[in-house]
This record gives sequence, structure tokens and C-alpha cells, in this order.
Amino acid sequence: MRGYAILVRVLLGVRSLAYPLYHPLSTDQPPLLLAGADFARHIPGESRHVEFKQGASRSCIARAVAAFSNTDGGVLLVGVGPDGRPVGTNVDGEALAELHRAVGSVHDGGRYEITPIAVDGRSVAVISVARRRQGFAQTADGQVVVRREAMNVSLIGAQLAEFVARNALARFETTPTPCSLDAADPDLLGEVATAFGWSMASPERLLERGLATHDGDRTVLTVAGALYLLREPETELGKSYIEVFRYRDDAATTEDKRYRITGPLPRQVTEAAARVTDEIGTDVAVVGLHRYELERIPLPVLREAVANAVAHRVYEDTRRSVRIDIRPTKVSITSPGPLPEPVTVDNIREQNAARNAEVIATLRRFRLAEDAGRGVDLMQDVMAEQLLDAPTFRADATSVTVDLPLTSTVTIAERAWVGEIESRGELRPLDRILLVHAARGQVLTNTAARSLLGVDSTHARNALQRLRDAGLLAQEGRMSGARYQLAETITPPPGLKLSRAHLHDLVLDLARQAPVTNQYLRERLSVDRVEALRLLTELVEAGQLVRVGQRRGVRYLLAGTFEEGGTDGQV
Repeated sequence: MRGYAILVRVLLGVRSLAYPLYHPLSTDQPPLLLAGADFARHIPGESRHVEFKQGASRSCIARAVAAFSNTDGGVLLVGVGPDGRPVGTNVDGEALAELHRAVGSVHDGGRYEITPIAVDGRSVAVISVARRRQGFAQTADGQVVVRREAMNVSLIGAQLAEFVARNALARFETTPTPCSLDAADPDLLGEVATAFGWSMASPERLLERGLATHDGDRTVLTVAGALYLLREPETELGKSYIEVFRYRDDAATTEDKRYRITGPLPRQVTEAAARVTDEIGTDVAVVGLHRYELERIPLPVLREAVANAVAHRVYEDTRRSVRIDIRPTKVSITSPGPLPEPVTVDNIREQNAARNAEVIATLRRFRLAEDAGRGVDLMQDVMAEQLLDAPTFRADATSVTVDLPLTSTVTIAERAWVGEIESRGELRPLDRILLVHAARGQVLTNTAARSLLGVDSTHARNALQRLRDAGLLAQEGRMSGARYQLAETITPPPGLKLSRAHLHDLVLDLARQAPVTNQYLRERLSVDRVEALRLLTELVEAGQLVRVGQRRGVRYLLAGTFEEGGTDGQV
């Protein structure tokens, strides 16, 4: 946001001193540490663009954010007294979350950023608010507030009417199309009626949901209605479909496969998620004697990412489709148009806004999208629960992209092993990462657990003790000296902390069922050729296995099952 603002200001010839430090349109580099004198020089007092708050009252913060959003943007500094002297405020995780909630209570606020800074060692929370470019902001109780000099003023009467008329947001999704209601497909009308629980999709119902509108004396489909009720929405709306591009490597600029996914939105979402799942395949892991197939990207994550892309895209842009790029290390889903205000990449989990309210509401009725504010949570939480790398988001003035990694710092074997432990009902999702690191041989302390989980000391201690009580970790020491290691009764995946004796036992178990080969052992235990040969040789030397055959025909039998009199060691 700041880089774009600087470019605009340079092109317009606007002097950098027009806006204070930390304002979204300021060209100055915002420092995180300031001496008191420098702070006073850069921000000498409250003004049209600056407001001080000694405390963090939700209603006061929301009122200032609404006023800045409706005027020219501004900077709200929490932890600064009325005289401009920093008094300090709490900027820990929960305090910042409360600030996000306060800003989030504003209806349709402008984009914003919250940045903790230090002034003479005192913590100050800086809330930088951008002017809303479409529509207008309101406080939780419906007031429209603007900034006049250093005051936040509620508009009433003629001033309010004029402001609303000037800034009213025209929602493209509810604009009429040339298609009469008669053009709606009967089967799709039935699907919409079922999704909403109607006996039938009557014109009155469709008008209520923004899927139809009056155009003179005709009842026609809106843009949203065309997306759900036409077999081929692209005939009226341009590239209102999904294009999929597959690349053989990450650096490739030319795809080796390309296709479109068209039709009404619910079908686009379900088909796209299914097709991408087929393209990327699954990971296979063998733990002990069990084989597991693991999703590389969980289907609910793919479905939610695609649903977000089609629901929040700018449909005014008829020349660009939603785009899915499949590469060896990630799947990228790109939606035409910027993030809706006030959402930014930094606050995407705390804030939500619907550019196409009727489109997303209808998609939720089809159970293809999460409730407001839950979509990003679901993607991040499910990826974390499956021990996969987190999705990342990119946005600029033209598009929004979510990258879903096909890589993970946790191996396939570890994911399968943790899933096996969890299937016994002994493990909570947030404890998985602790168990993986314990299986790798790491000694866990409260400090290590806090770092791995990103939680406070109490939550870290609870997680470690919960795993201990479940018999998954063994504790040594007490209080601040407590240390935790994987319990001896728990078997980690081969290649981690698995004892030699246990590996030998697994090989002998396989040999009891049938003759064992090097290749079969590699497949079943997820070890390489050299390690498999080493295990087999150790058991032969110990007299527990017998080697028979030669070269590619070599196999290993349990001692005692070998029949005397064979030729060249054959059975």
C-alpha cells in the first residue's frame, strides 16, 4: 500500500511533508524506534491526520478509524497522552488482537496497518488508516463520521444525505444483465431453491437475494444471478470462469497442460478442487507395516481457496479469469482485482469484507464456502493440523493470489506416523509438532515448546504435560528444569529415533509372512537400498535370517524355515 502511494504522490508532484510520519501516503521511511525529541518533531500534535489516544477504548478507536476512512486517512497513536507525550501501552499479542477487533467493529473502514513502535523505551501502537476509495465507513451504531481539523464529527441532515449520495458504493454484482428471468436454466433454479430451502425459486425470492432485479418493466438476472442460473455465464459476463495451467518445473514459463472450468459457480468450485487434487496426486508413506496415502493439499483447503477466488473477484474485469497455476512446489490461485477494503495481506486473518455479498452468501448456501471471516482461518488451520506449510497471500492493485505449498518441513513418514498416533485418540492437533520434534530426538523444554507452537509459557507447559499424561512423552526433572523426550513405548517412523532392535523386529515380522527382498524391505520400511542391505546382513550374521539365491534373485528367509538339500542355497 505504501509503495503504491509513493508512486502516486511522485507522479502528482505532492510534497512528502503533506502527510505525517506513519500516514499511508507518507513517503518517509517509518522508524520502529524513536527518541522523544524526534517523535515530537515528526508528530508535534493532533491534526487533520493525527489523533492521540492514551487508552484503547474500542468505541473511541472505532470512531477515529471511521473518520479517517471517510476523509483523507490518518494516524491513530495509542499510548500517547493528549499533550503528545508517549505514556506507553500494552502491545502483546492479545492487546494487538483487541485493537484489530476495535478496528473491525467499523463497517466498511479503509485499509489499515497496526505497527508497534517504541518511543524513549515506551511502547506505542500506531494504527495507520487509508482513505476508503469506494463507499463510506460507519461506526458500529451506524454513525457516519468525518475528520475536521483535529476533531471527529458526525454528519447529520443535509450534510449526511449529500455525503452518502456522493460516496454510495455501486455493487456490480446486483447490476442488471440483458438476460430475462426466462433465460434461467430450470435445473439450476431448482438447485438454488434447494440450497436456500425454498419450495421453488420464485421471482420474489430471487429479487430478495439479489439474483434478479427490475429493469424497466422487465425482470432480469443480475450479474450474481447469471453466475448461478446460466449454464454458460461467460456468454454474458466474459471470462467468468477458471483457467488451469500446469507446469513441469517451477521456472517454466510455458505450461504443458491448460484447460478451462466453466459453468455456474458451484460447479466451477467443486470441479476445480477435484481436478487440481487429481493433478497433484497424493504422497505415499509406509510406517511399520502400514501404508498411508496423504493428501498433498487437503481438499477443504483447495475448495475454500477456489471459492474465495470466484466469490471475491472483480467481475467488472471481463478479460481475465480466475487462474490456477500448478507447479511442482506449489499451487497458486489468482483472483482478478485487489483485496476489498479494509483487508490487507497483513490483516487478512483478522478482517473480512465481501466485494460480492450476494455471490458469497449464495455459495455458502451450497456449503462451498465458510462463514464470513472463517475462510482464511480454515485454510491456515487445516494446513497446520496436517503438518503442511502455511498458505501465503500476495496482493497488489490488480489481483490477489494465495499460494498453497506442496512442500513441508515435516516429512511424509512423520505425517503418517503422527496420524497413526492421533487415530488412537491420544493426540490433539496443536500437539502434533511437539511430537514430531521429540521423534527427531529433540529434548523439549518449555522454552522450546513456546518457540515451536508460538504460544505463551502456560499453553506450552499444558501441551507438554498433556503429551506426558498420554504416555507419549517422558519427563525428567521438575519445575523450570523439566525436560521431555519421546517415551520409550512410542515408536517413531523409521529413520528418526527408531532403535536398531525395533527395526530388526519389523524385518523379522515381514520374514514370518513371506521371503523378504531388499526392494520389498525398502518399500515397507521407507529406508534406502544401503540401509535395507545393512539390516538384512545384520540379521543373517545373527543367525535369524538365511540368505538364498544370487544377484537379483536373492531373498531372505526366517532361520528354521530353510530346507536342507537345496541347490546353490535355493529352497
